[in-house]
Amino acid sequence: MSTSPTGLSGVTASGSSTTFNAQQYVAQIIASEQGPETLMQQQVSNLSTQATALGTISTQLQSLQSAVFALDDFQGALVAKAVTSSNSAVATATADATANAGTHSLVVSNLASTSSQYSNTLADGNTTFGTGSFQVQVGAGTATPITVDSTNDTLSTLAASINSQNLGVSASVITDASGSRLSLVSGTSGAPGQITISNNTTGLTFSQAVAGVNANFTLDGVALSSTSNTATGVLPGVTLNLQGTSATPVNITVSPDTTQATTAIQNFVSAYNTVIQSLNTQFTYNPNTQSTGPLGSDSVVMQLQQSLLGDAAFSVSGNSGITNLAAIGISMNEDGTLSVDSSTLNATMNSNYGAVLNLFQQVSPAGFASNFNNDLLNMTDPTNGPIALDQNGIAQSTAALNQQISDFQDNLNLQEQQLMQTYSQVAVTLQEMPTLLQQVQSQLGSA
Repeated sequence: MSTSPTGLSGVTASGSSTTFNAQQYVAQIIASEQGPETLMQQQVSNLSTQATALGTISTQLQSLQSAVFALDDFQGALVAKAVTSSNSAVATATADATANAGTHSLVVSNLASTSSQYSNTLADGNTTFGTGSFQVQVGAGTATPITVDSTNDTLSTLAASINSQNLGVSASVITDASGSRLSLVSGTSGAPGQITISNNTTGLTFSQAVAGVNANFTLDGVALSSTSNTATGVLPGVTLNLQGTSATPVNITVSPDTTQATTAIQNFVSAYNTVIQSLNTQFTYNPNTQSTGPLGSDSVVMQLQQSLLGDAAFSVSGNSGITNLAAIGISMNEDGTLSVDSSTLNATMNSNYGAVLNLFQQVSPAGFASNFNNDLLNMTDPTNGPIALDQNGIAQSTAALNQQISDFQDNLNLQEQQLMQTYSQVAVTLQEMPTLLQQVQSQLGSA
């Protein structure tokens, strides 16, 4: 029966024979020395978890920063304008952030048209006709002579020849049951695009299909004209799209785009809640693990939470009583998250949109969005921001620990080599022991 001396794994004895496993014995010694390394490896794992959590919060803060910037953007959603028309068959309109709110009276007398000419009918696009020349003039431009010879004396070849000269007209062959005709359409609408054909000595004759005329309309009683049915610059920031004529006025109303504004505000609340909930998780005690989140003891994260809560509670003075988020229907819950009362928000924007806009975008002193944005810029600064510094600190600690682990492991490897040399010799000695004993006994017996 084999036995192992107490506390000496790797050594077995059977009768007078002793076997010693040096590799097993050394491995046991080395394993007993690895406690500090295991602790450092756990610390590295904890730091990795912290870095991941901090990276998530950093990404969430960047999303929040985008949402806050949308509220602070002087050309963004809160200053966007919506335009309505009392008769979209006559006119519609669009507006940018520079447009002024108000209602305008529009009467459209006639729409702008694009000049076109067409030729007499031939059998098809490849039928030849008499050569010669004619002149094409667009508006008040220079009349350009078109020479027709054997290279372009069909409708198809003439159309290609005209198009190659970039005269400001588009030539094409139109075919129906009666035959084919050459069509010339101006590239410019209104009177400036009127096509005039003169000095024609070819076998073709031309007729005017549509005269190029300007659109004529009155806006708030002022007579105006436009070479296009899309009229820009008549009202600052507004583009009128003339669709038809009407003897009775059509109301064009420019107002704040509350739909865009509401969406921007709700996006902000959603992004804010995501960050706050993530921060709250770090400080929530888990009775099962008897611990908080991986960043529960991180003072930087606690500072971020306090700053965000303070920014959400920011107030301006005066402003017709619209001084903070609560005044427009956004309340703070016990956990720091925000809730939107849509009916209150909509009612406030419809009754006093100017005050809502001022709450977010007041210039001096800074309004809600500007104040919040400035704090977020500091928080997310990629070089000197608290998150960046915290991430750098974690990275440095991780690198230092990994180096310590590497050095510790190198020392263990060296110690293992030395122990193997020593105990390998012990193993050889133990194996030789029975033979040595027999030799001694033999010598004593012969004495």
